[in-house]
Amino acid sequence: MIQNRFPTVFSVLIVLAALTAPAKAAEGAPDPGSEREFGARLQVCGACHGTNGTPKSANIPIIWGQDETYLVKQLHDFGSGDRKFEVMEWMAKSLEPPQQAPTASFFAKKSWPAKVTPAAATTMPRGMAICQACHQPNFTGGLQVPRIAGQNYDYLVEAMRRFASGERSNNADMVKIMQGISPADRETMAHYLAGL
Repeated sequence: MIQNRFPTVFSVLIVLAALTAPAKAAEGAPDPGSEREFGARLQVCGACHGTNGTPKSANIPIIWGQDETYLVKQLHDFGSGDRKFEVMEWMAKSLEPPQQAPTASFFAKKSWPAKVTPAAATTMPRGMAICQACHQPNFTGGLQVPRIAGQNYDYLVEAMRRFASGERSNNADMVKIMQGISPADRETMAHYLAGL
């Protein structure tokens, strides 16, 4: 699996390296529409997360339409090392601190990608009430909480596994919750959420 990811990761790193030349300091918040280098950095995000909001791989999360404060926290956590994923750590560090909030805003203002085919109705599996407490009854998230309805199955099941194992620890509540749910139940939950 690492061999298959190497060309993609390597390509992204080459493009990012070319785009990380120091940009002119802007007064106030940077504008991706008017600052060429900053706008180019955001376009690089499409190499993985998709240029139309649909990620290139099912193990990559949908970020279009996510809560802005959640996205800011994730960029911060990747940059500080509190959340680990090699490409995202590097990308977050390539953004100057004043660029993190406009980056999050840029993606939060985009529309969640529409499903190609509607999912078949399924019954909500047990244990989902605990998710609804933060992610909302319809799982569309909110302030500092991501939308998980319609998120990619592969990403969801892996994120749940990483929380349960403690590999991902940038949300202590999620670590405790996922540790209390069996792998089989996490898979059932991820299938249900991905189908919404």
